[in-house]
Amino acid sequence: MSRLKAGIAFVITPLVALFMIVYVELDAENPATTYTLAIALLMAVWWITEAIPLAVTSLLPVALFPLFGVMSGQDVAATYFNDVIFLFMGGFMVALSMQRWNLHKRIALHILQFTGIKPARILLGFMAASFFLSMWISNTATAMMMLPIALSVISQLEQQTPDNKRYPIALLLGVAYGASTGGMATLVGTPPNLSFSRIFHIYFPQAPEISFAGWLIFAFPLALLLLIISWIYLYLLFKPRKTGKQAQVAADTFSKALQQMGKSSREEKLVFVVFVLMALLWVFRADLQFGSFVIPGWSRLFSTPTYITDGTIAMLMAVILFLLPAPSIKGGRLLDWPTARQLPWRILLLFGGGFALASGFNVSGLSLWFGSQLAWVADYPVLYVIMGIAFLMTFLTELTSNTATTEMILPVLAGIAIQTEINPLLLMVPATLSASMAFMLPVATPPNAIIFGSSRISISTMARTGLVLNLIGVLLISLLMYYWGAIAFDINFNEFPEWALHR
Repeated sequence: MSRLKAGIAFVITPLVALFMIVYVELDAENPATTYTLAIALLMAVWWITEAIPLAVTSLLPVALFPLFGVMSGQDVAATYFNDVIFLFMGGFMVALSMQRWNLHKRIALHILQFTGIKPARILLGFMAASFFLSMWISNTATAMMMLPIALSVISQLEQQTPDNKRYPIALLLGVAYGASTGGMATLVGTPPNLSFSRIFHIYFPQAPEISFAGWLIFAFPLALLLLIISWIYLYLLFKPRKTGKQAQVAADTFSKALQQMGKSSREEKLVFVVFVLMALLWVFRADLQFGSFVIPGWSRLFSTPTYITDGTIAMLMAVILFLLPAPSIKGGRLLDWPTARQLPWRILLLFGGGFALASGFNVSGLSLWFGSQLAWVADYPVLYVIMGIAFLMTFLTELTSNTATTEMILPVLAGIAIQTEINPLLLMVPATLSASMAFMLPVATPPNAIIFGSSRISISTMARTGLVLNLIGVLLISLLMYYWGAIAFDINFNEFPEWALHR
C-alpha cells in the first residue's frame, strides 16, 4: 500500500467515523451500535492501509470502546488476554526452541531426502516439508527456512541444465503453497484459525469446544487434499524437459546438508520429545468420537477436566523447555528469554484487537444489525452461501491482512447465522479456511512475499498460477464443509443448534 494512500486513510477515515457518530443512527434505542460500526470502520481501513502499525490500530478498542459506552475498560482489556492467546504463545515458544536448535531444518532435510530423486518427488519433498512444519511453526518461519534450501537446489539444477527455467518456479511456489496449506490443518498453524476459535466462543459460549483434535480431524483431510492437488498442478505446469541428472544433484544436496549438520545434538532430541509430547497431549486431551466409538481424553484423569485447555498444554510445554537444561551450554536451558523475546508481539496485539472488536460487535448488537440487513441470504441454498463466503474471503485476503480480515468478517457472519438460523459453523469455518487461500499476490501472505523476494518469479506468473488454485480452493472448501464438515462437527441442516440460542 503506497504511502500516499496510507496518508489519505490516516486523515480521511477518522473524519468519516466522526461523521457517522454525529449524523448516522442505526438503532435509535441503542447508539452503541453506530459507535461500534464507526470504530470498526476506522480499524478496518487502518488495518488494510497500515496507516499506522497493525498492533497500534489493534489497541483502539481499549481507548475508544469505554469512551463511547460500548464496553467498560475492564471488560475490553480482558479480551486481550485469554486461553487462545496463551495457546499461541506456548506453541510459538516451542517453535522458537525448535528453531534455536535447528530441529526444524533437520526435519525438513529428512523429509526431502526421503521423498526421492525424481523431479516430481523433489517438488513433493519441498511441499511436504513446508506443509508439515507450518502445521506447528509459523508459515513465515517455515518459508524463510525452506527458501535457502530451495535456492541451493535450484542453483545446482541450473548448472546442469541452464535452459530449464520453469521447474525452479515450481519449487519456489511449492514452498509457499505448502506453508499456506499446512497452516490450515491445525489450530496453531495460522493466526486466522485461532481467531476463529476465540470469536466463536465469544458468540456461542454454550457451543461444544473447538479443540485441537476436533479441528485437526476436520481440516487435515482438506489441507492434505489441497497439498496433493497443488503438487500435481505445479508439476504439470512447470515440469522440466529433462530429468535424471539434475534430480540426482538435488538428492545429493540434501544428504550433504544433513552431513554438515552432524549428528543430532542432545538439545535437538530433548526438544523433539517435548514437541511430540505436546502434539499428543493436544490430540488426546478431549474425547475423540468416531460415531458410537469414543476414545476417552486424558483430561478425564483430573477432577476438573473442563478447566484444561489446549492453551494449558502449550504453556506447560513452554515452561518445561525453560526448565530443562541444555547439555552443551553450562547453566543454559533449552529455551531462554532472549529466544522467547522473538515472539511476534504485534500478532498477539492483533489477536487482542480482533477479539475486542468481536466482543464489541456482540454486546452492542451490531452483529445482529448486520444479520438483519443480510437476512436475504437465507433465501439461497446453504451450499451457495458457503461458496459465496469462501469466494469473498479468498480474494479479499489477497490484498488485506488475513488475520485482520478474519477478525472483521467473523462477527458479521455470526450475526447473519443468528438472524437466518443457519448453523454458525457453516458460515464461520469456510471464511476462516479461505483466509489461508491467498495464492496469487506477494502481499497476500508472508510465504508469497518471501519467495517473491528471491527475484526468480514475476508477479504475473504468481498471479496466473495462483488464480487457478484460488478457485480450486473455493470449490474444495465449500464442498468439504458442506459434506465432511456436517459429519465432523455434527451439523444438522434442518435444525438450528440449541447452543446458538443460548448466548
